[in-house]
Amino acid sequence: MAVEPEPAQEESPRQLTGPREAFRVATQRRFGPYFVGNALSASGTWFQNLAGALLVYRQTGSAFLLGVLAFAQFLPVLVLAPWAGSAADRYDRRSLLLVAQTVAVALSAALGLLAFADLATPAVVIGFALALGIVSAFSSPAQLALVPSLVAPRDIGTAVALNSMTFNIARAAGPALAAAAIAAFGIPTAFLINAGSYLVFVVALLFVRPQPQRRERHARLRDSLALLRQQPRLVWFLLVVMVAGFASDPVNTESPAFAVEFGHPDTFAGVIIGVFGAGAVTAALFFAGRTGSPRLTVATLCVLGGGMIAASLSPTFAVAAPFFFAAGFGYLASNARATTQLQLDVEESQRGRIMALWSIAFLGLRPFASLVDGALAGLFGVRVAGVVLALPALVMAALITRRLRRA
Repeated sequence: MAVEPEPAQEESPRQLTGPREAFRVATQRRFGPYFVGNALSASGTWFQNLAGALLVYRQTGSAFLLGVLAFAQFLPVLVLAPWAGSAADRYDRRSLLLVAQTVAVALSAALGLLAFADLATPAVVIGFALALGIVSAFSSPAQLALVPSLVAPRDIGTAVALNSMTFNIARAAGPALAAAAIAAFGIPTAFLINAGSYLVFVVALLFVRPQPQRRERHARLRDSLALLRQQPRLVWFLLVVMVAGFASDPVNTESPAFAVEFGHPDTFAGVIIGVFGAGAVTAALFFAGRTGSPRLTVATLCVLGGGMIAASLSPTFAVAAPFFFAAGFGYLASNARATTQLQLDVEESQRGRIMALWSIAFLGLRPFASLVDGALAGLFGVRVAGVVLALPALVMAALITRRLRRA
């Protein structure tokens, strides 16, 4: 499918790298509104996540239930991926996102009102996390598949990295802002702020005009599974995405427990997540316009795994902070390159289903990572959980190195 070229006065991406290239793509007419709306929505999601985790942790003091909460949030992605990926290739992706995000507005607002009425028990919070997970299951493949249709072909790599960066801008700013908002206004307000952020993304989508989508009437996930058999290299990219998600899970799931372990109040979790996210944003800006390689992926996986292990074993947060930052850098660099290659190596009409497989690798398997994370933290402490969940990233780096030597 032909993609509309960008204006002639724009500089070639070969002449730009780093922050200048990221800025050039982020300010394009078609991609800009999506980028801003998605960044604000992702930041609001951290208000929801942190508020939910704090509410459950304060009422129960259970690290295990934090894992259950994350399990409920991500399980629908795994279960519903076959239908969600097919829907993203069969129906208009922008319209699908508009419906999903509108439902998310209603759910977040309802949870906020229940929290104001002191009716948000742990079971209620987990139930709403499950409902929002269903929305995310249908949003994620459509959203990821939509990104390449908002830019010229030469800008897809940078756009994918920027799309990943929005979640990490949110990771850097959202938790810290959420912690401040919760301290000042309470947990119910955080849920309502998230509802407002979803509404902002809905408005942004109304201004987006993507390239015409080539739809597949009989889109089936098994067609994409057959593609994996034909192109085994795609499986390696999915495995990189999976281990990156596993290694980052302790930051997402157990941050309140980490905060207490380092001798801070549980709301300090926002700072821990923010430092990790700052490292990820730095990686996105650094690698914009640059071409990656398998050897670079090995290096970034080692930075991710090694950083998480060192942070988990650090005696204080002051010592752990640079390691959390480094882990965030390695996480974004590894995940963004693998995601970009998945987008580039398939036909446009298959992107929804391939991104459904991406969702399984990154989000769908996270419930199991969260349960393992929560169980280990409950039995042996959060430091052990951080070390164990980081090990798959180092194993994956070793496997890629072995494969490169054989090649």
